[in-house]
Amino acid sequence: MTHPHAVLRSGIALAQPDLSHAGGISEVRRIAAQAEVHGVGLASHCPLGPIALAACLQVDFASPNALIQETSPGIHYTVGSDLGDHLVDTSVFDFDTTDGHMARLTAPGLGIEIEEDAVAKAARSGHRWHNPVWRHPDGSFAEW
Repeated sequence: MTHPHAVLRSGIALAQPDLSHAGGISEVRRIAAQAEVHGVGLASHCPLGPIALAACLQVDFASPNALIQETSPGIHYTVGSDLGDHLVDTSVFDFDTTDGHMARLTAPGLGIEIEEDAVAKAARSGHRWHNPVWRHPDGSFAEW
């Protein structure tokens, strides 16, 4: 297994840890700090909903090398589980359309308030998400 420092020293320009899979806020903050030491930018990967995005944003706001935050509002595979579907106030994720920035989240905790009734309702129907399968016009498998 390649040591993370070797990867950072190899000359990569951008680290793209997925907070939901890389060990959470503390671990990704450590990754961001080490990336900063090596002159590597941070672009957290986040396709998993409002809690994951809020956590990623908190790491971004604390990381001088944060360059961009990936998110996927309204993308075709999040229908029924999009960013605002479980939030009391969806405006916390509004982008400034003139410059593409998002304001720092200032509410307690991660900066969001979860709509508990919406989560309970979603829990009753269960988790139906699966990896999307995309195909080319000829029917061959397309990697996503």
